[in-house]
Amino acid sequence: MSVIEFSGVEHSYGERPVLRGVDLVLGEGRIGIVGANGSGKSTLARMINGLVTPDRGTVTVDGLDVARQGREVRRRVGFVFTNPDNQIVMPTVSEDVAFTLRKSRLSKPDVAERVRSTLERFGLAAHAEHPAHRLSGGQKQLLALASVLVAEPSVVVADEPTTLLDARNARLIGEMLSSLEQQVIVVTHQLELLDGFDRVIVIDDGRIVADDTPDAALGAYRSLIA
Repeated sequence: MSVIEFSGVEHSYGERPVLRGVDLVLGEGRIGIVGANGSGKSTLARMINGLVTPDRGTVTVDGLDVARQGREVRRRVGFVFTNPDNQIVMPTVSEDVAFTLRKSRLSKPDVAERVRSTLERFGLAAHAEHPAHRLSGGQKQLLALASVLVAEPSVVVADEPTTLLDARNARLIGEMLSSLEQQVIVVTHQLELLDGFDRVIVIDDGRIVADDTPDAALGAYRSLIA
């Protein structure tokens, strides 16, 4: 597993602080992050691959500083957004997955084979030439995940990946995330997604208020919001 370290991290949007003195070391295989809207959890998650950089303090992934070595960090860390439409950039399903590999050193046949096997893995092979934006919501989220995984990152960060999905597709995405070989970090309001996780972190008002096993941390979270 990769080691992700937050050291004295603070961040504000304008005059509104969203993270306050965060110190964390993340090394487990399955980590959940929960908190109320506006608590800072999505900002924390986006710092892991350099989508947001701290105002103070440092975030490193296997010793790489996200602020100074963002390109190298993003090779290791894939990010799945809440709304898959924000990630789909190419007209067809296969083109969208292949787009991730555009700067790789793979040959065209190797790219084609990796795209084919990735679409097969995510149940999208029959849709390879279909318009990507006409997929169902669940299929779009699978496509977003496929487009991240085709690059074979060591860490996958998912920011509320099931919020826009119905119960069936939310369960499907949750099962897919849980089955990955990669280190997985999930920000979610749907606490059932975190069953079987190694660790859950609770954020409130920009601070870590609980950090424990899922049962203990989610118990603290439920008490916090009660």
